[in-house]
Amino acid sequence: MEFIATNFAPIMFVGLICFLILGFPVAFSLGAAGLFFGLLGVTLDIFPSAILAVLPFRLIGVMANETLLAVPFFTLMGLILERSGMAEDLLDTVGQVFGPLRGGLALAVIFVGAMLAATTGVVAASVISMGLISMPIMLRYGYSRSLTSGVIAASGTLAQIIPPSLVLIVLADQMGRSVGEMYKGAFIPGFALMGLYVLWVVVLAIFAPKSVPALPPEARTFREPNGSHGYGSLAVLTVLSAGVAIYLGQHMEAVHTWWEGRLVEYVATDEKIVVAMCGGVFVAWLIAVINRVTGLGLLSKLAERVTFVLIPPLLLIFLVLGTIFLGVATPTEGGAMGAMGALIMAVMRRRLGWTLLKQALATTTKLASFVMFILIGATIFSMVFQAADGPIWVEHLLAKLPGGQLGFLIFVNVLVFVLAFFLDFFELSFIVVPVLAPIADKMGIDLVWFGVLLAVNMQTSFLHPPFGFALFYLRSVAPEKPYVDSHTGKTMEPVTTMQIYKGAIPFLLLQLFMVALLIAFPGLVTRDQDQRSKADLEAAGTELLQSLESAPGFDLGGGLAPEFTVPGPDGTPAESEPAPDSPTAPESSVEDPVKAIEQAIGKQ
Repeated sequence: MEFIATNFAPIMFVGLICFLILGFPVAFSLGAAGLFFGLLGVTLDIFPSAILAVLPFRLIGVMANETLLAVPFFTLMGLILERSGMAEDLLDTVGQVFGPLRGGLALAVIFVGAMLAATTGVVAASVISMGLISMPIMLRYGYSRSLTSGVIAASGTLAQIIPPSLVLIVLADQMGRSVGEMYKGAFIPGFALMGLYVLWVVVLAIFAPKSVPALPPEARTFREPNGSHGYGSLAVLTVLSAGVAIYLGQHMEAVHTWWEGRLVEYVATDEKIVVAMCGGVFVAWLIAVINRVTGLGLLSKLAERVTFVLIPPLLLIFLVLGTIFLGVATPTEGGAMGAMGALIMAVMRRRLGWTLLKQALATTTKLASFVMFILIGATIFSMVFQAADGPIWVEHLLAKLPGGQLGFLIFVNVLVFVLAFFLDFFELSFIVVPVLAPIADKMGIDLVWFGVLLAVNMQTSFLHPPFGFALFYLRSVAPEKPYVDSHTGKTMEPVTTMQIYKGAIPFLLLQLFMVALLIAFPGLVTRDQDQRSKADLEAAGTELLQSLESAPGFDLGGGLAPEFTVPGPDGTPAESEPAPDSPTAPESSVEDPVKAIEQAIGKQ
């Protein structure tokens, strides 16, 4: 018994692993392990029985957590959009745009995957939608089966890291940070990962062109009366829209100053990107509307189609992410607006029926219940684990790692990568993160950076052969037997499981490369936070400086006012005399208010 009492925390951790190996669901394994070791700990007098009396209050606190309301909202939004045909329209249109290029269909899948990620936040919906729609087309025109499988599965996993990601909501809750901070931190890494996917397809187009052929001319459906495909007007419209967006991005501080009626010297990069993008898109939409209403023929069919297909999801992105980044809405409110926007889009497309709505609500309820049960089990386990000084045991265990912060980060990421073979991101977030986050905080690691780093690493759990969930989703919709293509009438070979696994490996390596980039360059996540903090400090310094200058008897130039009152021998005030060695305050304005305050305080 003494051995159990001395090593209670590691035995408890091993007990959890045993429950999982026996095949029990993760939520019930966590709860069972917590209750079992909680009763054992009370029996052995390791901690008082009052610990278990606190459990109901902890569970009530979990139920009252408003942050987690964003999970069902974003899930419902994604499911409505996925069933309303938006993914099909996007893939068809973007595929026509990039089709003439080698690897164009693969690029279309990547860009549409990023757009679906920014509107749905659900990996399963993205992978299944693109698998059903784009896989037959890519196979029809001779794309490599392994590349086709890999690019579809990897693009679907972008929903894991690009806001509004569900895992970022959970990580923010577990780390005690706001969801908005996590979203802003993940914005640049998410689209940088998309850029790595694009780069890989470009490399294949150069060195292995047979695996990524261009779309043949007969497959390009948009033609003008003169026989052209209409890329000229699309290019002009794109350049004009991009020019407006770039101009807005470069002058965003001036726009904020005009809008808010006060001087704004700094605007976060993610906010600039979202607002500037929406400004450029609005110009393109306005031109397309004028062209359709007046019939001037300014745009080709392709340009008009691209504009009207891309506008709704981009508008939804601004409605959700834009309001969150601008501070207009909380993530929960943004999710609610997104769900309502998805319902409106489905009604406008005439795709919203009772069957679709019931299916979306039922799936949302299942996922929300799944998350809540795991959170309840994790709460029970972590409460008992903390009562047994488990975090101290883990801290002592990890404190002996060589390399300081870098050694800790490498070890943690290797651990999460290995655990991702067996656990999904929800389970990792509720089991591993609550143990690691306090240690990272004590080591001086920014928790937003740490959370984004773990989110990118957890993304690999979807592509791990043979347990990756994205691979399972793709396997469920990929052809398992020879089939006859509906367009060409040819018999097509099936997609094997090994081809799916082989295609996922390059993208898995790109995700690990992104993890290494984030460790080497934390500024990809924290840059805006650092600049925002500096801007806030300078603003606070300016305000404090102004209040000090207006205070009686205070002068930044000389420390004391030019005159002061000398008390007489009897304690009564005597006549005013000039302050000894009191230089005159400089008339020039202070350029660095923080430095001026430090100097002024030093002179007092």
